[in-house]
Formats: sequence, structure tokens, C-alpha cells
Amino acid sequence: MTGDLNGFFGLMFDNMTVLSFLAGILIFGFQFPAEIVYKKMFPGTAFGVLFGDLVYSWMAIRLAKRTNTPNVTAMPLGLDTPSTIGIALTVLGPCFLAMKARGLAPQDAAMMTWYVGMATMVLIGVVKLVFSFIGGWVQRIVPQAGLLGSLAGIGLALIGFIPLADVFGLPLVGMIALGLILYNLVAGIRLPRNFPGVLAAVAAGTALYYVLAPLGLTGGTYQPPVGELHFGLPVPTLAFRHGLLEAFKYLPIAVPFAVLTVVGGINVTESARCAGDDFKTRDILLTEAVSTLIAGVCGGVAQSTPYIGQPAYKQMGSRVGYTLLTGAFIGLGGMLGYIGFIVELIPRAVLAPILIFVALDIMCQAFHAVPAAHAPAVAFSYFPTVARLLQIKLSDPGLVPVENFSRLLSAPGKELPGLLVTVALGNGFILTAMLWGAFLAKLIDRKLRASAIYLLILAAFSFVGVVHSAMPEGNMYLPWNLAEPFRRIPYQFATAYAVLALLLLGLSLSKESREPIPEKIAHGLE
Repeated sequence: MTGDLNGFFGLMFDNMTVLSFLAGILIFGFQFPAEIVYKKMFPGTAFGVLFGDLVYSWMAIRLAKRTNTPNVTAMPLGLDTPSTIGIALTVLGPCFLAMKARGLAPQDAAMMTWYVGMATMVLIGVVKLVFSFIGGWVQRIVPQAGLLGSLAGIGLALIGFIPLADVFGLPLVGMIALGLILYNLVAGIRLPRNFPGVLAAVAAGTALYYVLAPLGLTGGTYQPPVGELHFGLPVPTLAFRHGLLEAFKYLPIAVPFAVLTVVGGINVTESARCAGDDFKTRDILLTEAVSTLIAGVCGGVAQSTPYIGQPAYKQMGSRVGYTLLTGAFIGLGGMLGYIGFIVELIPRAVLAPILIFVALDIMCQAFHAVPAAHAPAVAFSYFPTVARLLQIKLSDPGLVPVENFSRLLSAPGKELPGLLVTVALGNGFILTAMLWGAFLAKLIDRKLRASAIYLLILAAFSFVGVVHSAMPEGNMYLPWNLAEPFRRIPYQFATAYAVLALLLLGLSLSKESREPIPEKIAHGLE
């Protein structure tokens, strides 16, 4: 029972943290109406978690009966952190601003954005259904440096840096919570009486906030929480159809997020198998796909995924109870409204350290899991996500006025406008990172022809805006329909990739290109 309680607090707070940042990004970052977030988006999103955790719990019970093993630990399922934060920052928020720019009132723009979010989840669910049958093939053809590097870049820029800014927005409170997380989860030092580290960090940080904030000692302005329950039922609806056309514009962002969770599902299932719980990979992947579809149809805007760390939950003594408790708490909380109340009650600076821990784990895993020689490929794949983070910040009208942003996009000079290049590098950032990591990993392995193929794919994709879209919204296009200087991006970028691919094909004929990898590179010493 103690193991299931410890597992519950860990898994529950993971999901709560993601929901908190989803709400915070939309409500405070984009001035999105809170009522739609809590009453429209949260119920369906939470219901997807409930469904997935119930199925995973049932699968664990079935496995225990089939193998006559009483200590089977259920696979943990929750909201996918990278894609939830990524979609909030790169799909939902920008869509809301675009709708308002078209003349829609904030409430109408928010409703249309909700439809787009639902449609995006439905499309992601469909992609995951398909890829659950071919996920292994994707894992074989794309080097780990590309798959894990793209995820690690998201960990660095979106999951790590943005929450870190929240920690230092309330430094006295945030640093206490961060310190406890680092002490317990990163350094691996047990708290007295084996008290759960996540619960200790959240409890201590929240208590400290409500003691110091009313006295004006936290650096910000104290605002007491509003004790309001946001009731909403996750009713299945076809309203997502209204957002389908707009959602297709965001497919270059949505599809890579779907693929990453499928590959992640394969990896975590293998991890559970090594720990002694032999779940069927296809069942795990299909469950997460169906959970995402159900969430989208019921109004959800965040996809679910099996979480990394099933062996850790097993080691702490968790079995089936922790997933049942988490599913019920999150699912019912989305419907009855107490999730929204808790999100408002707990400062984001207190929950942010949980995401920082997740970011550190993702980044470290990327370097540990790939061959040492591929470390530069992992690091290289960080850059597109950094560009995307810069674009998000620079396109915020509160920081850079809209007219200034538009003027800088087309500023004349000897080179392509710097802001336009940053926008292009950030658009399609996940797919770009995967392909950059794959291209460099193959180059390091002396597989120059395979490396050239990835470059040619980048050339084709950049020519039509699948990656490196010249449009601030990240739309795809036919390049000859673009105005100057935007038209230069697809022609220049595609030509550059194609020429480099031809250069590598030519160099592949040299005897030097077939020499063994030097020892210092093979062992990651340079």
C-alpha cells in the first residue's frame, strides 16, 4: 500500500504539473479565457488519462494472473510533457493570436482554438494508431541521435528553461522546491522516513508561498486563490471538425510529437520487460493511441503516453493501485473541477522543479543511450528547438510590438534577415531536429550516402515549408507564391541542403571516407 501511495503522488503530481503549465501558458502567456481552458479543455484531457490508466491497470492484473506473479507493476500513463507544452506554445497559443488577428472576439477565437486543439489530438491519435504497427521500423531507420536528440532539445528549451524562469520568478519559494527535487530525485538521497520527495517539495513550497507572499517577501504581488470549481463533462462531440482544416497547417509539429511518443512507448515497454513485467508492445502503443483519440473527441488538447520509469515505480513497491488512483484522481478532477482549483492554488514556481527534473532526465538519457561518437549529433539537434524558443519569445506582442516584428522579418541587408532566419529554423523544429541528428549520426558513422539521403529529404521538406517555413505561422506553401524576401528562404535553404548532399555523395567515393572512425571520436573524446 505504501508503494502504491508513493507511486500515486509521483505520477499524479507529474500530470498536475503538466496541466498547470498548459493552463499557465494559455491563460497568462496568451491571455486565453480561463473558462474555456478549465471547462472545455481539461475534462477531455483528464478523461484520456483516466481511460489509459484503467486499461494499463487491467493489463497488469491480466499479466499477473497469466504468469502467476503477484508483484506485477502497471505501466504508468499520463500526459506527455514535451508535446503538451510544445503544442500549447506552438499550436494553441499562436492559433489563438491568429484568430484574434482575423477579427474574432477573444471568446470566439478561444472556441475556434479549442476546435483546432481537438482536431490536432484526433490527427495525432490516428497517426499513433498507424505508427503503433510500424513504430519498430521507424526506430530502425532513424538513428537514436535523431529521435532522442530532438526530444532532448525540447527538454532543454521548452521543458527546462521556461519552468526555470518560473522558479526564479518566485526565487525564495521556487528554489526550496527545486532543492528538494534535486536532493531526492537527482542526487538520490532519501528524505527522513522515506517521505516522497515530490510531495515534500510541493507541500513545503506551497506552504512557504502562503506564509511569505501576503507579507510581500516573494518578489511578486500576492493574489489569493479563487475557490472556484470548474465543472465540465467530457462529452464526445464532432465539434473538432470545425478545426480540421486549420489543424492540418500544424501537422509538421503534431506528427513528430506523435512519432516520438510511439518510439518512447517501445522503449519504456522494453524497459518494463527488463524489469520483469513482459507487457505486449502493441497493446501498450494501441492503448496510448486510443486514449489520445478519446481525449480529442471529448475536448482534450494534450496527448497521453506511457511514462518512463516503470522499473522505478516497481522498485518503490508500486503495483496496480497507483495507476488506478492516478487515473481516478486526474479523470474525476477534470470533470468535477477540482483540478483547476488545485492548479490555481499551487504556484507554478513550486511545480516547475518537477518539469526541470523531467528535462534533466530526458537530456541525460539522450547522451547515455546513444553511442559515444553520436554525442555531437544529439547536441546538434538541440538548435532548432532553441530557435523555436527565440521565435516564441520574440513574437510575443508584449515584448516586441507587432509592427516591429513584421519590419524585422523583412529588414534589408547583405544576408537574409536575422529574424526571418530564426523563424525559419524554428518552424518544424521537431522534424528538423530528428533529421539533423540523423544526418550527422550517419556522417559520423562514415555512411555518407545515407547522410546525403537525409539532406535531400530536408531539401524537399524545406522547399514547401514542412520544415523551415518562411511564414511566421509555420504554414506549408508553394514557394513561388511567396512574396519577397520570404521567397528566398525555400530556394536558398533547399539549394543549400541539396548541394551539401551532392558534396557528400562525391566525397563518398574517396578512400578517406571509408577509413575507420578515429578512436578519440568513437569514444566521444572529441
